Amino acid sequence: MKVLKERHLRYKKERKYSLIVSLIVVILLFGFNFAQSGTYYSAKVKYQYFKKEVSELILKRPDDISLRHAYFSAAFLGTPYKANTLSGDDNNKEIFTINLNQMDCYTYIDYVHSLIEVKDYYNFINKLQNVRYKDGIVSFKNRNHFFYDWSQNVKGIVDATDSILPGKSIRVLKNLNLKSNGELFLDGIPIRRVHIRYIPPDLIKESNLNNLKSGDYIGIYTDIKGLDVSHVGILIKNKRGVFFRHASSSPGIKKVIDVEFLDYIKNKPGIVVYRK
Repeated sequence: MKVLKERHLRYKKERKYSLIVSLIVVILLFGFNFAQSGTYYSAKVKYQYFKKEVSELILKRPDDISLRHAYFSAAFLGTPYKANTLSGDDNNKEIFTINLNQMDCYTYIDYVHSLIEVKDYYNFINKLQNVRYKDGIVSFKNRNHFFYDWSQNVKGIVDATDSILPGKSIRVLKNLNLKSNGELFLDGIPIRRVHIRYIPPDLIKESNLNNLKSGDYIGIYTDIKGLDVSHVGILIKNKRGVFFRHASSSPGIKKVIDVEFLDYIKNKPGIVVYRK
């Protein structure tokens, strides 16, 4: 009986030790994988990418929130254009990325919108994660790949297109992500049947520009099947006029610039307007 008790006690100790070791291994494995994902607790706290630059921008921002779109978007004027700064696809894990030295039209508006109301650097990082990804979950499938996703997933964003010229916007049905040949634009992203509203550019004139607000997010509507817009930017009004501020991919430009809004949209299929 004594021998059996000793064996039982030894077994309990060995089992407890085994459980502890297993728990440590699990924590190390999951902790390592979590940190490698580039989410809040690694890229944002440990490495603090662009913390100085972001903190200075927030410190010097206007108190009037209506001026902040112009202020923050202007901070990136001249920043080089670069496509595909975000990593991840259907076969590779998404990594949370902050790159204020290079950006495309989508990451540009992500950064600007994420800065408008934040209090500090860490608040900006948290905001950016929730602006770029549905529910703030860093994954390729949760990334807002289409401008339409902004109206659905970004808190506070509304589709103001029809309110610009009530009753004059055009409503079309799109199969987002489905090409005309039946292939997908993005593997791993589901096809969605959605309605998109846009305004033909010939209806936007000097006389009704007051219906647009400085800070409106403008999408350039496209007739291409499977896509909602071909480009995005921010409407900016100042003493010099009304401008479309955007990260341009045009040859010879390839940077964040201002262009006269009416001149830019006159030969485009239409505009989509989202607003905070």
